[in-house]
Amino acid sequence: MEDLTEVITSAEFHPTHCNTLAYSSSKGSIRLIDLRQSALCDSHAKLFEEPEAPGSRSFFTEIIASISDIKFAKDGRYILSRDYMTLKVSTTPPPPPLLSSAFPLYGSMFLTSCSFDLWDINMDSGPVATFQVHEYLRPKLCDLYENDSIFDKFECCLSGDGLRVATGSYSNLFRVFGCAPGSTEATTLEASKNPMRRQVQTPSRPSRSLSSITRVVRRGAETPGVDANGNSFDFTTKLLHLAWHPSENSIACAAANSLYMYYA
Repeated sequence: MEDLTEVITSAEFHPTHCNTLAYSSSKGSIRLIDLRQSALCDSHAKLFEEPEAPGSRSFFTEIIASISDIKFAKDGRYILSRDYMTLKVSTTPPPPPLLSSAFPLYGSMFLTSCSFDLWDINMDSGPVATFQVHEYLRPKLCDLYENDSIFDKFECCLSGDGLRVATGSYSNLFRVFGCAPGSTEATTLEASKNPMRRQVQTPSRPSRSLSSITRVVRRGAETPGVDANGNSFDFTTKLLHLAWHPSENSIACAAANSLYMYYA
């Protein structure tokens, strides 16, 4: 393990094309594989990688860029990815077809850890939208590194209709972002036995639909170091696992030894 410079962190098959799969890496890359080209996955048909901003590199850059989870959208056109700080959607002009017209390649969606990234698989220059999950943690990266929280692997999910995405955070909180045209939804909920817990929902700039080619950055509702009830964040309680029902508007969240179901 000490000799490895990059590891696979998540993998997912295309929902409608059994020959196509995608996997993410610890260096923040997403690779699309066509098994008809080769049975081995040592080469990729497409690479999704966001360019690093000039002058932004630090000791933590590569750690927080690691993608912890990816998901295809139901229609296979978009990929949702989660890294440690943001959620993104990217687009570029469609490249030349990768496959024969008899085997069309549709899009896909991926999600990364402290952020969400949304990718159109026909546009690999960068995510078409970015949703910041807990940007307030950026000044605390040294502390998170010391207690190993910076290596937490948060999962992500999206609704069956593709209009919302969700991921977990600390203090058993999870974030839900709207992707519908004109949506300003950015909600923070707590996985708790108390159904009367206050929700946090602050309007932000309108989001775009998944097919939008306009770059969007949304922070959503977050108060630095404070949860939905005004309490300090607890980094020992974290909501790492959640799943959206494929056809109904309900989410299952796993927190510690409990499973919570939410219906919107």
